[in-house]
Amino acid sequence: MLTTWHLLLGFTVPVLGHYVSVTCPPGKVCQQALLSGSTVLLHCNISGARWYHFFMMTSSSNVSIIPNVNVMPGGSIVITKALPSQTGIYYCRDKNNRQVTRYEIDFQDVSKLHLTHRGLGQRPLQNETLILGHKERVFTQWEPWQDCNRCKKPGERKRVGYCYIEVPLEKPVPCWLYLGAIKIMSNRMRPELQVEDCQVQCVPEPSSNMNFIIFDNYRLNEGSGSTWLTCPLASIYRPVVWELDDRPLTWKGQLSGQDVSTFLDPSTGGQQLQIFKSAIYKCFVQQEFIARFNAQGNQDALGALQDKIKAEEALQGQPGPTLRRLALTLLVGTVLAAATLLLLLLRLLRASRGKRSRQTLLVK
Repeated sequence: MLTTWHLLLGFTVPVLGHYVSVTCPPGKVCQQALLSGSTVLLHCNISGARWYHFFMMTSSSNVSIIPNVNVMPGGSIVITKALPSQTGIYYCRDKNNRQVTRYEIDFQDVSKLHLTHRGLGQRPLQNETLILGHKERVFTQWEPWQDCNRCKKPGERKRVGYCYIEVPLEKPVPCWLYLGAIKIMSNRMRPELQVEDCQVQCVPEPSSNMNFIIFDNYRLNEGSGSTWLTCPLASIYRPVVWELDDRPLTWKGQLSGQDVSTFLDPSTGGQQLQIFKSAIYKCFVQQEFIARFNAQGNQDALGALQDKIKAEEALQGQPGPTLRRLALTLLVGTVLAAATLLLLLLRLLRASRGKRSRQTLLVK
């Protein structure tokens, strides 16, 4: 269930995100390629765990001094919006300084993501051979296809691919874990995102008590005439789809140049959407309705109202009827909003104790 308490505090709504959970058996060494910008949970469930980070022939450093790394009470660590420079080895040691587990993580630069759509005949990156003395082969290791982002209707699905290097008779290694401090200028060495068309039947699921959120009066930026929307719980690792006035926004439409009214951000896998006009936007994650954004344009209407108020004041030398009506409307609106918010909270609390139901939160 989406957390409603945080959304009810003030007017700033934190974005509910998604994290990648990585586990490694005690005493083992586990390699993993991930995309930079991801929030990652590395497990080490021991009391008094001590974590160290090591890379590029530098001395070990305690992760507690790294700003975006937090050690959890149970011993695991969370790396928030990981940077490519944080590629390296993460050791978990117990209170006696014995190594419990070791992660070798390659945070591949998502800003260099190569995006293709199979329906447009676009091809992923081809294999390439490096000249480093061992006949290294660079290739893309693909994750499985994600679920289709819609059911019963035409949709799309995506998969993430990571840059790997393979040497004959040896196990493939994520590119920057293999290279270490070696600098190579190659347009081939980058992660990929591939998209294809799909259509699946809807699978009946038991009713859930997942909330959806309504962001009301979402304003476009006056300077640029655009703004960015972020879909809560969405991720490049999860199926997500946006709708503009109930019309799905697709990667195929964007990559073919047919749809220029919005921009799906490749680096977030469509979690973020840039919009340029007033409309109602909805986002769905794993075919679940998550949020609706009522985007509105510039302040022309408000400007006209202000001009009318000023004109009345100039003529009468005191607040005119428009200003008085506006003040009364704001007062009544504030009281109603407070009452509605309180009623909503009571209903949400009652629903959480009783039957399972879908809940809506309106954010002004």
